[in-house]
Amino acid sequence: MVREQYTTATEGTHIERPENPYVYKIGIYGWRKRCLYLFVLLLLIILVVNLALTIWILKVMWFSPAGMGHLRVTEDGLRLEGESEFLFPLYAKEIHSRVDSSLLLQSTQNVTVNARNSEGEVTGRLKVGPKMVEVQSQQFQINSNDGKPLFTVDEKEVVVGTDKLRVTGPEGALFEHSVETPLVRADPFQDLRLESPTRSLSMDGPRGVRIQAHAGKIEALSQMDILFHSSDGMLELDAETVCLPKLVQGTWGPSGSSQSLYEICVCPDGKLYLSVAGVGTTCQEHSHICL
Repeated sequence: MVREQYTTATEGTHIERPENPYVYKIGIYGWRKRCLYLFVLLLLIILVVNLALTIWILKVMWFSPAGMGHLRVTEDGLRLEGESEFLFPLYAKEIHSRVDSSLLLQSTQNVTVNARNSEGEVTGRLKVGPKMVEVQSQQFQINSNDGKPLFTVDEKEVVVGTDKLRVTGPEGALFEHSVETPLVRADPFQDLRLESPTRSLSMDGPRGVRIQAHAGKIEALSQMDILFHSSDGMLELDAETVCLPKLVQGTWGPSGSSQSLYEICVCPDGKLYLSVAGVGTTCQEHSHICL
């Protein structure tokens, strides 16, 4: 502890004060001072470098108050211009292009679009691969511009909502099960053929089945029998000429006839055969054909 001493003297008297051996210097001197200055200079250099790097990054990435680069932040969401590459899944509520350009989704492997529910489970999936397009959903539907369903597919049925379904393949269309349609028609000047190679072909209509050829003939070929059956009505053949060239012909009667006139006879089982016409019916004479 330093104790101060006070000395009084009269005017004109010179008193030599003893030197205080305890002198304290305030401040940093020597190598400590040089290290401090060096540290402050290093901090200034780092600060300048960081500021320069920050300005360079802002300039390269095109940061602005509206967004970053081609990415703009708007009131409706984010707007991205040009081509962009996403390395990880992209989650968005709505993706659409500009009015004057189209939207292009491209990938070297496949493009997959998933729809999930609140629990994170996939409820719908659209996968575009290099060899096929796969749609996984409870129902697949294609609509026109006015919202009319054009094509609908679910687990039970396939519905085509267009006015006309056209099959242009050279082999036609192959159906493993039944087809329900009000009209089956070929292109102009083309033949229409309905064929079942290994099974039977059945055409049913609650109000009738109409087969019409405007500029050609109708031909029905079968390896076995062709049956025309009507439960309540009749079978009507309305034509100028009805030709049955391969009907069984009965033998000539003992009296003979020079006229080429025949009558059509019907067996109990529906079989038709020809019999030489006479004054009266001759079907009974040739009824052995029905045996």
